[in-house]
Amino acid sequence: MADVPFPATLSVAGARFFVGSRRRSKGLFTGLVRQLVLLPGSDATARLCPSRNAPLAVLAIPGALQALPGKPEDNEVLQYPYETDLKVTLGSRPPCTKVEDAQFWFDASRKGLYLCVGNEWVSVLAARERLDYVQQHQDLFTSSETLGIEVFRIPGVGLFAATANRKATSAIYKWTDGKFASFQSLRTHQAQSWRHFTIGRKIFLAVANFEPNEKGQEFSVIYKWSHRKLKFAPYQRIATHSARDWEAFEVHGEHFLAVANHREGDNHNIDSVIYKWNPATRLFEPNQTIPTSGAYDWEFFNVGPYSFLAVANTFNGTSTRVHSCLYVWLLGSFQLFQSFPTFGAADWEVFHIGERIFLAVANSHSYDVRVQVQNDSYTINSVIYELNVTAQTFVKFQDIPTCRAGRRAWHVEHMPP
Repeated sequence: MADVPFPATLSVAGARFFVGSRRRSKGLFTGLVRQLVLLPGSDATARLCPSRNAPLAVLAIPGALQALPGKPEDNEVLQYPYETDLKVTLGSRPPCTKVEDAQFWFDASRKGLYLCVGNEWVSVLAARERLDYVQQHQDLFTSSETLGIEVFRIPGVGLFAATANRKATSAIYKWTDGKFASFQSLRTHQAQSWRHFTIGRKIFLAVANFEPNEKGQEFSVIYKWSHRKLKFAPYQRIATHSARDWEAFEVHGEHFLAVANHREGDNHNIDSVIYKWNPATRLFEPNQTIPTSGAYDWEFFNVGPYSFLAVANTFNGTSTRVHSCLYVWLLGSFQLFQSFPTFGAADWEVFHIGERIFLAVANSHSYDVRVQVQNDSYTINSVIYELNVTAQTFVKFQDIPTCRAGRRAWHVEHMPP
């Protein structure tokens, strides 16, 4: 217990009183002050609001202060001087009984001040909830602009981060002594993204290259982790066309890898390819082609026994207003399940809240070569859809205003039901 007496007289020399006007948002206040409450401690306006119907020259005591010693009888005009003892308890939550009535408790962990009123701790002052939960930990030097990053763990080895850099070299960093340190450099060609995946004990890392190499050859590379050398080594080259994204997934025990081909030359309406792992040759082989328009992202997910694959289509050569598609696995291949109107779709993400299933698309911008004037084309709604199990379709759940939403625009953690 800490006994802190409230002074019998309070000096206001050099003090400032800020009085809010009910009519104007700024400027000097003019008029009659209807109510004034002085409290020991910090500002309590967030919790103790004055009465809107306080009679003239009458102090309306807030409910939380009704039990304080020194309250005038019958709500009379407050007489000065007066004195009250303020008792503040520190530490863990104390009991709140008649003995502790009108005493304060400060909760350091929650940064809150509470008043014991009628066997219940009433919050008087609480710290505002902060939204900046993430603090800068480390500046990571990269050789050029980083367009994507993949964080993954290799069992028994450690935590890694692979950066997709615009220029000719991308890097892999390893978590060492509380920070990421340079571990390995890999030659890439305007890398857009990395994808880490495993097949049994085999550990792979696939890069999506957007530009051709010095010889004009377009390909992306799958790297395999060497348990002996403790490095990634080139494993398989796959012909791609301005690849934006890789998606690795498993269906009925078989392993697949889908590439989002963005364009071939100036043609955005090309096929993206789904590759299947061949255990005999130990290579990925073409399994299915899917027509796409400026494909940007793949998203795989399961709903019960069904497997789905969504593609984000961005541009068809004349407009960003194109349909992005959702496919379902049936009879050994992916079949069209549903199409969605999108505007430069750059990312799909699926998430669950309890038993409910949601699918979110990030729309990047609205553009059409046939429109002469583009008005604020990057400010556009992105959309969340919810699965209607009865209708067996995704229906619009919510529009969210976004500005130039890009790849990985959605990041969803576990949501409580």
